[in-house]
Amino acid sequence: MTYRALSAPEIAALESNGCLCDDWSKILVAWGEDSWTDRIVNVTFSGDVRLGSFDGFHSFEGGVSLRNGVRNAFLHNVTVGDRVLIRKVGEYIANYEIGDGSLVDNVDVLAVRGETCFGNGVEVSVLNETGGREVVITDNLSAHAAYIMAMYRHRGGLHGHLSFLARSYAESRRSAVGRVGRDVRICNCGSITDVSVGDCATLEGARRLHNGSINSNAADPVRVGSGVIASDFIFSSGCKIEDNAMVSRCFVGQACTLSHGYSASDSLFFSNCHGENGEACAIFAGPFTVTHHKSTLLIAGMFSFMNAGSGSNQSNHMYKLGPIHQGILERGSKTASDSYVLWPSRVGPFSLVMGRHVTNSDTTNLPFSYLIEKNNTTFLVPGVNLRSVGTIRDAQKWPRRDARKDPQQLDCINYNLLSPFTIQKMVKGLKTLDNLRYASGELTDVYSFHSTKITNNALTKGIWFYNTGIRKFLGNSLIKRLENLPTGASDAQMQALLAPDTEVGHGYWVDIAGLIAPKSEVERLLEDIEAGRVGSIDEINGRFRDMHSHYYSYEWTWAADMIKEYFGIDVAEMTREQAIDIVRQWKEAVVSLDEMVYDDAKKEFSLAAMTGFGADGTREEKEQDFEHVRGDFEGNPFVRAVLEHIEKKSALGDELIGRLEN
Repeated sequence: MTYRALSAPEIAALESNGCLCDDWSKILVAWGEDSWTDRIVNVTFSGDVRLGSFDGFHSFEGGVSLRNGVRNAFLHNVTVGDRVLIRKVGEYIANYEIGDGSLVDNVDVLAVRGETCFGNGVEVSVLNETGGREVVITDNLSAHAAYIMAMYRHRGGLHGHLSFLARSYAESRRSAVGRVGRDVRICNCGSITDVSVGDCATLEGARRLHNGSINSNAADPVRVGSGVIASDFIFSSGCKIEDNAMVSRCFVGQACTLSHGYSASDSLFFSNCHGENGEACAIFAGPFTVTHHKSTLLIAGMFSFMNAGSGSNQSNHMYKLGPIHQGILERGSKTASDSYVLWPSRVGPFSLVMGRHVTNSDTTNLPFSYLIEKNNTTFLVPGVNLRSVGTIRDAQKWPRRDARKDPQQLDCINYNLLSPFTIQKMVKGLKTLDNLRYASGELTDVYSFHSTKITNNALTKGIWFYNTGIRKFLGNSLIKRLENLPTGASDAQMQALLAPDTEVGHGYWVDIAGLIAPKSEVERLLEDIEAGRVGSIDEINGRFRDMHSHYYSYEWTWAADMIKEYFGIDVAEMTREQAIDIVRQWKEAVVSLDEMVYDDAKKEFSLAAMTGFGADGTREEKEQDFEHVRGDFEGNPFVRAVLEHIEKKSALGDELIGRLEN
């Protein structure tokens, strides 16, 4: 934009409008000489100020429109774009570039007070409040980069180089001039200092914001609402921080919501997290970590795809060396109301925690379990969550609830309920349960495992659940691989389709904060970082995106190995008869689990579930009231989906068996 100096008549007109300036030569404008000076009223200028065109109006609720311009403000070293309205600035605006079409209305102070990185480079002490797992936050931080920065501290060279890359990015953002992007609305706010504001953001009623970046854009704007207090923060695109939320030393990821007085310190929240009313301290909240209740505290833990019940709490110190303990609830875990877990503990994927657990347990290799407290003892029910209607419903709802609209998504999210990550744990769980039964005897009433108790009945059912889950997953993988097998194909043709596409995928798999990948690929990336072959955080994110995009190729490599281990069949030599046998076992597993889910859903329509309905009537009226509010069982959308799934999968298995038999 080309600027020019003010003419003498323009200076005189501004002074007659109540404007002040010690040196008018430093005030430049971007438009020709015409009657624009009436749009600048009661403004004090200092330092270098550049003013764009003030054409047009800004609209407000209730049909109110105000002409663009600057009124009742103090501007120091400010560049103002076109079509901007600035008015009622309590103290001053200093060291900012304000983009086209933006509004700054009724703000106490908007200033950059010196050189700053706008929240980039802040160290967040996750998991351990006393330090040792600090994550250096940046605008482009992904859940996966943060995971390796926090969890691989035993590799000093890795952490040192990661910190160097993060701080290098932070230094690239260092400036003594802040930016308010295009089409931003900043209204009725208190103090905003050292904050960068992206395009199309709305800041309305925030009390105090200091040292942060609001990475809004036109595709996915950010909203910061009334009463918010935030310092040393980064807010990613699409997030909403509202209603008296308090945030200190936090990264808030894409499409997250923190509201209704939520308090968070030294915590990381990644895509689609939702926090209301409660409190978070030193947590690593992977994608879809959700907590709604005022009495809920999440502290010093790692979570993802997690729902915290009311009154959930954890303890991260034992009054000895301070708050040094940490815990992990692996993906998909839930806590019931008033649950308590003593750290350090680790809970396996898709498990439910009920009651108060005062011993340190590790159930990482017993996924889909219930942890139930009875008389201060933790009872473990392995595998039972595989038949839970809630587990299936959760797996279906997460993809639908991904609210990210930004085309540049930071986190790679794998939604699969069954994957090499969970199936390898089931395989280990099977061995654990078999070993317990062998060591203590089949007639033992209660088995002991890592500070938990497992009843004989629960152990026997757990073995069945894990075998069924393994067969379901391996059958899924085989059927997907053979979907293009022609009718009448030979064994050789089938074996050619079953040949893995890649050598990547063998061995152990990991869940890197929502991304499921072979440990070998993650290890290769870590070695490249340590050797200095990776030059930026963006490059690290790109490597994770590449792993994510090849998931199904890697998965089949692993599944082929597991078919050999579990069924004793090498896919390179598999016959059609062997494939038919696996598909039949798969069909039996799918149908039996779906029937259990169906029966579990039926409990929600039992007479006991109708308690509270038909408050003043007969049993018949109770049932009618229930049906009008909740609908009938067979007509429930989820129930219909389960029945359709049984029918569809049965037909799919029969169709493939037919092709193999012919």
